[in-house]
Amino acid sequence: MSVFTGTLTADLLLGDVHSLKEKRAVVRPIVAELRRRFAVAVAEVGDPDLHRRAQVGVATVAGQPAHVADVLDACERWLADRPEVMLLSTHRQLFSETD
Repeated sequence: MSVFTGTLTADLLLGDVHSLKEKRAVVRPIVAELRRRFAVAVAEVGDPDLHRRAQVGVATVAGQPAHVADVLDACERWLADRPEVMLLSTHRQLFSETD
């Protein structure tokens, strides 16, 4: 039996945000919905002091690399479709138990 872990880091540009409090009000629901909808581990991982930028990290584990890729694809599509943010870039990594 094999184990594969995948990570996705998404760089987001937030809309009309002027404070860290407003940033949290946008990012927290995104993190919560990714977690709920896709059963992934997710957190804000970068740009903590910038009002209009956020980095969100997503991780998932599966027995097949194709399933890991499918979950990360779905998360990326969901983020790209969010009207309150603009998806600027993503970075992916896939790890196997032999890495």
